[in-house]
Amino acid sequence: MRLLVVGKLSGQLSTAVKMAMSAGAKVSHVETIEQATHALRAGQGADLLMVDYDLDIAGLIAANEDERIRVPVVACGIAADPKRAADAIRAGAKEFIPLPPEASLIAAVLAAVSDDNRPMVVRDPNMQAVISLADQVAASDASILITGESGVGKEVVARYVHQKSRRANRPFISVNCAAIPENLLESELFGHEKGAFTGALARRIGKFEEATGGTLLLDEISEMDTRLQAKLLRAIQEREIDRVGGTKPVKVDIRILATSNRDLTQAVKDGTFREDLLYRLNVVNLRLPPLRERPGDVVAMAEFFIKKYAAANGLPEKPLSQEARRRLTAHRWPGNVRELENAMHRAVLLAPGHEIDENAIRLPDGQPLSPADPHARTAMAAVTAAETASRAFVGQTVAEMEQTLIIDTLEHCFGNRTHAANILGISIRTLRNKLKEYNEAGVSVPAPQGAAASAA
Repeated sequence: MRLLVVGKLSGQLSTAVKMAMSAGAKVSHVETIEQATHALRAGQGADLLMVDYDLDIAGLIAANEDERIRVPVVACGIAADPKRAADAIRAGAKEFIPLPPEASLIAAVLAAVSDDNRPMVVRDPNMQAVISLADQVAASDASILITGESGVGKEVVARYVHQKSRRANRPFISVNCAAIPENLLESELFGHEKGAFTGALARRIGKFEEATGGTLLLDEISEMDTRLQAKLLRAIQEREIDRVGGTKPVKVDIRILATSNRDLTQAVKDGTFREDLLYRLNVVNLRLPPLRERPGDVVAMAEFFIKKYAAANGLPEKPLSQEARRRLTAHRWPGNVRELENAMHRAVLLAPGHEIDENAIRLPDGQPLSPADPHARTAMAAVTAAETASRAFVGQTVAEMEQTLIIDTLEHCFGNRTHAANILGISIRTLRNKLKEYNEAGVSVPAPQGAAASAA
């Protein structure tokens, strides 16, 4: 993560900086709050600000807000004066770090505030296949479109791709296209010049320039206005952007990743998304299966979240009971990984005994998970297989689908033509004509086997 330290680097603050660097942070430094806002406005990105509580923290946050710069702040100070620490929190700081610092506290605060500690937890074969594809394309500069339902972990996979890429030591910048008002998103992405519009008090570097050399993630890109999509397309094609109010283009060197929980092909048909932009973004598609299609990941993720939230709340790490494991695996998880994480956070806080049992795992409405149906796993497997099979037909012609269905049915019937025709709902004559076509086209057709030959 990128840490910007604000204050005079002397004594204990200098020690805290060294500890932060040891914990993996990339640290830069300014002495005043004015310099901090200027650095952020000029494109020196930061994931976290560590600010001396003798400085005007409220003023710093307000100045950043005026520029629509939102970076979390932690305050730090010598002697840990309770009143001044409380004032810093009231001013908008997320945490307070007393100086002299403790290395474990520095690491914990960095992880908690930045929320960068989101490793890949993958056990299920369906998800392993996606990660294998991600590994193959990570080293390239190809644009990647990551799709899937809300809460499946699209941003986590995007960060994983960045960390596996040649740009891993450069910035990873994420922009949530759905969370920023349409009239502000252009300035957020491309920056603006002083006086470009009311409130543009100085030049502001946008996310494209901030991400130069690294990766830019356009989260929920389907929510972007079509007018802005045209400008984005040009930026991707030409590798240059125009600041709002600017007079000359600015070259950028970035890799584009994008996510969507909507069907962009349908959005193209509906006229809400540009087809040419979709082609530019969708060089490689990583479709993340919902949690119900990757049951092998559920318990592994649950155990990871138990460990995470037990440590965050200073509680002992408790194992899952066998019944809790069964119920977790059987639940459909409509909110996907996000729902599972929240459920396990609650369970860590609610479990009274020496283990986390099924009664501690609650749904958002406070209800416990339903008892595991002994047939649920079989039913879930059948649904997953059906969904997988239906996706396998996508891209085939009707004739190709028909051929696949006939051959598969014939194999199921051990080559028995009569049985296969009955299952397919066609006459034996029609089936034989089709098989003759396939033979002439060089397609391997199952022959009758054993006793089935005489019935064929």
